[in-house]
Amino acid sequence: MIKRKKRGGLAAVVRTVARLRSPKGCPWDRRQTHRSLIPYLREESRELAEALKAGAPHEIEDELGDVLFQVLLHARIAEEAGLFDIDDVAASLSLKLRRRHPHVFGGAPKLKTAREVLRRWDAVKSRERLLRRKDAARRGLLRKA
Repeated sequence: MIKRKKRGGLAAVVRTVARLRSPKGCPWDRRQTHRSLIPYLREESRELAEALKAGAPHEIEDELGDVLFQVLLHARIAEEAGLFDIDDVAASLSLKLRRRHPHVFGGAPKLKTAREVLRRWDAVKSRERLLRRKDAARRGLLRKA
């Protein structure tokens, strides 16, 4: 971890995004929807990929911030709709990472190679997908083909 003076951090940027979306905030930010933000998410992701390929730390940091802004906007839009907030997103991610790494966090045998990890990851991900589909079907949420 890089030691440097804190300049606000994650909690500050979450508050900043909330302010941008507030009635006294930015008209452009307030107008955005999940759907309208898709092109921006794609653009920022491409720019991050370019910065990563170039290996320029300052550009990587900047582009990571732009992708994070997209994530925070989507979380804020969902929060405004009463669906979930950024803490829910982080909690879900933490659970998912722990589920997909039982060799680190659970009782599963330790894995020795990246290939073994990917195989396990794919197997866990497939089980998760199957369970989501079964749950959606049980609740009648799947579209009829």
